[in-house]
Amino acid sequence: MWPRVPRPEDGGVNEIIAGLYMSPPELLALLAAVALVVARWLPPAARPRVTIAAGAALLLSAIVLSVVGIRWQVLPVLAGAAVALPFAVSPLLRRRTGRPVRRARWWSALPGSVACVGLIATGPVAAWAFPVPVFPEPSGRFAVGTRVVQWTDPRRAETFTADPRDRRTVVVQLWYPAGKSPAGTRRARYLGRTEHEARTVSDALARGVGLPGFLVDGVARAHTRSVVDAPVADGGGRFPVVLFSPGSGGVRTQNTAWAEELASHGYLVAALDHPYDSAAVVLTDGRTIRSRTVSTGDRDKDTALSAGWTAVRAADLRFVLTQLDRLGRGEIAGPLTGRLDTGRVAVAGHSMGGAAALQAARRDRRFDAVMDLDGYPHGPTTPSLHQPTLALTQAITPETDPRYLPRLTEALELNTATSYRLTVPGAAHLTFMDGPLYLPPVPSVVGSLGRTESPRVVAATTLAFLDTTLRHEPGDLADVLSAYGDLSVQHPGDSG
Repeated sequence: MWPRVPRPEDGGVNEIIAGLYMSPPELLALLAAVALVVARWLPPAARPRVTIAAGAALLLSAIVLSVVGIRWQVLPVLAGAAVALPFAVSPLLRRRTGRPVRRARWWSALPGSVACVGLIATGPVAAWAFPVPVFPEPSGRFAVGTRVVQWTDPRRAETFTADPRDRRTVVVQLWYPAGKSPAGTRRARYLGRTEHEARTVSDALARGVGLPGFLVDGVARAHTRSVVDAPVADGGGRFPVVLFSPGSGGVRTQNTAWAEELASHGYLVAALDHPYDSAAVVLTDGRTIRSRTVSTGDRDKDTALSAGWTAVRAADLRFVLTQLDRLGRGEIAGPLTGRLDTGRVAVAGHSMGGAAALQAARRDRRFDAVMDLDGYPHGPTTPSLHQPTLALTQAITPETDPRYLPRLTEALELNTATSYRLTVPGAAHLTFMDGPLYLPPVPSVVGSLGRTESPRVVAATTLAFLDTTLRHEPGDLADVLSAYGDLSVQHPGDSG
């Protein structure tokens, strides 16, 4: 079921009402503010009751919001109410003191009322444009658990620092099939293990795209559908594994809706933070590592830099697969010991992460399938891929890098296994991550599929590919994929 109205236990009073993108106290403040403006236009007998009720509701909502935190989207609502309040309350006070009630003529009061309503209306519009994201409820038979681990590769030096003793460290978030948690169990935060980490990451992501951090403050408030350290599901046997690398400057949580959907269908999803590449990585010792991968503005230099960064990411993916194999075999202690099937592994990524997935698969036959979510294939196209590959892309337009499609086509044509390229109508680059859930619905930014359809399409297509390639479920994969867009299939030996 995609999606539903959140339950209070999923995130408390900060949860939003689906479709309105406002919490109950925020909605109460909105209704009270409107009522204060409208009271002036009601019959005289009704004005006192409406004014008193609206004032009480506004006071109650303001108290609750001051406790849970006021979002910037609510400030225009409160400002409009503050402007309207003196005009609504003044007649009541005059009446109580016996002084004559003076009422402005309608033609002089109308502009002020319209201005107040316009100011108040800015609040829900802003809440709709920059909401606290509501994550779709996973459709699989399993509940979803999540946990974060940090691993250091003793054999690899950290190339982003000059310290020869510094070893490469990655932070990995795991989503896995879990048993049902008791009612009222707190759901995991979206961007971090703690509120501090979530806000640190949110601010870094905003700065990375040139936005003021307050515009997307709702993202740091969000809770997902998974439960931290939930018990692993009793059934389901050993779980196939999917590794994920985010886009340039992206973070491990950027495809949480997708990861939770896969986990609910019996997959273990491991998403990486790449230190010095991801916008902000908070380590277990409290240090925050910020991105150093910055464009130079020179296309040739950026191409060489991107190839190098992609190679580091690919090495991270291979290292994490080794660690997951050790975890599955009990060499690393953890609740998932004996539950991972590292003989069935897919590697995936968005944008630069998609390029990293391609490179990791070229170098490591342990990866059985590859998924590139609108990623330009940085780095060499040799050696050839030997795994079934799915490439999801937005529509190719005159604004698209002219090198993108030829490079991607070359990589898929050299594959010795079957490759699928699916162009999704209405998709934009950020359609293939969680962006549509919390960014303004501007088609050029997040596509035109909408906040419900965007995650559904990405999950449905990739899940069908995984079920076919890792679980060998019967069915015509090409027929399933073609229902979602323009599909081209490259079989081994095809010349073009």
